[in-house]
Amino acid sequence: MVEERNNLYPVFLKVKNLQVLVVGGGFVAEEKLTFLLKSSPDAKITIVSPMFREGTKALAEKGDVTLINDVYKTSYLDGKHIVIATTDIPEINVEVYKDCRAQSKLVNVADNPPYCDFYMGGVVTKGNVKIAISTNGKSPTTAKRLRQFFEEVIPDKIDDLVQNLNEYRKTIKGNFEQKVETLNEFTKGLVEKIEK
Repeated sequence: MVEERNNLYPVFLKVKNLQVLVVGGGFVAEEKLTFLLKSSPDAKITIVSPMFREGTKALAEKGDVTLINDVYKTSYLDGKHIVIATTDIPEINVEVYKDCRAQSKLVNVADNPPYCDFYMGGVVTKGNVKIAISTNGKSPTTAKRLRQFFEEVIPDKIDDLVQNLNEYRKTIKGNFEQKVETLNEFTKGLVEKIEK
């Protein structure tokens, strides 16, 4: 048996600088909106759907979210960078995917990995530390459980460490390589403590 490997390239997007479109207004759309706003409260999001859940309407009031009561049309892709299709009609989701591919827009068709340029995995955030977890689209439940595990084991005061190391980094002399070497040596003890 050939061992599988996750070949996804992890990135952290500044979503506040991008325009996001969600197609659909049901439970999955609300779940994706919740995730987006939790991770990036300053995201600019448009949702187009002929109906919206009450929870989605409430979430929209808390962020920069525009609700458009309509069916999907290709024109809704104008000016958008990232698109998430969440309808319960597979043909519409595939249409959204094809339209996005034709316009070189990143697209995620919820629960349909072959029609995804990216996945929205589990995320752990503690201050300035953010860890993203991916199972290559195979098991969102595993990503959720790993997220819960890391939320428990990463100390809440990790942000203090990040801030202190940032200040220390500013005092280190030398070129980039020397600074990295110094910081690696300085922080080696962190890993040793975790391994014990």
